[in-house]
Amino acid sequence: MALIDRQAATLALAHALSAAERGLAVIPLSRTKLPALRSPHRPEDPPCHGTCGRFGHGVYDASTDPARVRALFAAAPWATGYGIACGLPPHHLIGVDLDTKSGTDAPGALRELGLRHLFVIPPTVVVVTPSGGRHLWLTGPPDVVIPNSAGRLAPGIDIRGAGGYLVGPGSRTAHGEYGTAPGTGHLVPAPCPRALLRLLVPGVRRAGARDVSPAGADGAHGRGLIQFVLAAHEGQRNTRLFWAACRAYENGIGEALADPLVAAAVRTGLTEREARSTVASAARMSRPTA
Repeated sequence: MALIDRQAATLALAHALSAAERGLAVIPLSRTKLPALRSPHRPEDPPCHGTCGRFGHGVYDASTDPARVRALFAAAPWATGYGIACGLPPHHLIGVDLDTKSGTDAPGALRELGLRHLFVIPPTVVVVTPSGGRHLWLTGPPDVVIPNSAGRLAPGIDIRGAGGYLVGPGSRTAHGEYGTAPGTGHLVPAPCPRALLRLLVPGVRRAGARDVSPAGADGAHGRGLIQFVLAAHEGQRNTRLFWAACRAYENGIGEALADPLVAAAVRTGLTEREARSTVASAARMSRPTA
């Protein structure tokens, strides 16, 4: 049994190093799919995202540096898998986790979303889980933060975004091995369709729900979008601005509202350059596709 574990650990490190070479930041995982290294802090300690310099901060340990990756795995020789951090440059990875447990039809739900919102998933990397689920790898824009969610789009569809991670192919867990689906291992993560990206931004209701502006009334739509941006806290400023700008352009008031939205975002702490870049990205995302 020990020999099998050592072999699994060696393979996990090899796969992790290969992923790191492709620009994917990785961390070691245990057989439970959790980060293999425990936090060095007590629960009552203030939050630390790795600034202390020690290992044990989950995705905040993730790296593409081969020396650091080797050091992480050396500190966790029991690791039999690796996680790929989402939302980090250069790929800004978004993981679409399609579950097959509990009788859900996540692939069917995703197809229905595509039909309703007019998008298709382009050819991309697909990882098969031991239970038969699928992880679709997509990339997002650098100025849009996609959060993690579970079942928000539809039952059985989980999203791995900023602060989350995907179990990498070649990982071995207590339930089996993760591997790439046939014909997808040579692909690179494809750009997330614009219509799907809009659904992933907080504030957008899932398919079938009535789309309501933050103000709750059409006559106050512009003012409501500005207030929505002004209410942003640190960590959600870009996301709120992007969502509000998308709604403005979709409702034909994007050009008129662009400067007020930028001004509101600057008041929350963004620089004008960051805010204008986010609004421009929303304008491109909201243009109708042919």
